[in-house]
Amino acid sequence: MSQRFHVFSLAALSVLLCGFAVGPAAAQDDDRSTVTVKGEGSVTAQPDRAVVRFGVTTRAETARQARSENATAAKSAMNAVRTLDVPEEKMRMESLRLQPRYEYNDEENRRERVGYESSRQVVVELDRLDVLPQLVADVVEGGANEVSNIDYQLSNREQYRDEALRKAARAAQQKAQLLTETLDAQLGPVHSINEQSFDVVRPQPKAARVEMAKASDAARAEPEAYAAGEIEVSADVQVVFDLVTAEE
Repeated sequence: MSQRFHVFSLAALSVLLCGFAVGPAAAQDDDRSTVTVKGEGSVTAQPDRAVVRFGVTTRAETARQARSENATAAKSAMNAVRTLDVPEEKMRMESLRLQPRYEYNDEENRRERVGYESSRQVVVELDRLDVLPQLVADVVEGGANEVSNIDYQLSNREQYRDEALRKAARAAQQKAQLLTETLDAQLGPVHSINEQSFDVVRPQPKAARVEMAKASDAARAEPEAYAAGEIEVSADVQVVFDLVTAEE
C-alpha cells in the first residue's frame, strides 16, 4: 500500500512540474508586441431630403375656441402641403397641447388667467429640396405660425458611413506604418479593430425658426436662406497591429 502511494505521489508531482514548465511559455506566446493607433475619416455630401416642423399656435378666450381655431389653422397648413404634391404618408399632425394663459396684474399683484392657448406641430417629410422655400411660404401663409425646425438628411446614409469607415481604417494603417518605419520596427497583421464613434453633422438653415410674416417673405425673396449646405459624416476607429519581432 505504501509503495503504491509513493508511486502515485511521484506521478502527481511530475504532472505539476510539467504544468509549471508549460505555463510561462503559453503566457509568453500571448504577450505580443503591438502598436495601437486611431484613425479618423470623414466625407461630405449634399442632403437630398428634409423633415420640416411647423408650429401652429392659436389663442382664444375659451379652451373650446382655441382648440377649434387650431384645428382650422392646422388643416389649412396641411392643405397647403398637398398643393405641392407631397404624398399623404409624408405629412402628419402631432398631438394637440391645450393650456391656460396667464398674465400678471400689477394692480392686483397676482397672476390672472386671460384665456387659453392651443398648439401642435405639422411635420412634413420632403424628398424634393428644390420646393422647400415654396413649402415654407405656403404652409406659413396657410396657417402655421413658425418654422420650428428643418432637419436635413441623407436618404442613403449607410453609403457615406461606409466610406468614412474606409477612410478611418486607411488612416489608422498609415499611422501605424509611419510609426513602425520611424522606429525601425516591422508592421505585422491586424490584431484587433474597434469602431469608436460615428457622427453625422447636419447643417442648420439661417431661417430655422422665424415668425409667420418673416418666414413667408424670406422664403419667397431669399430662397438661399434655406440652402441645405453639406452634411459631414465622420467615423473613428482604433486598430491594434502586431509587430514582427526578430524571432519571428
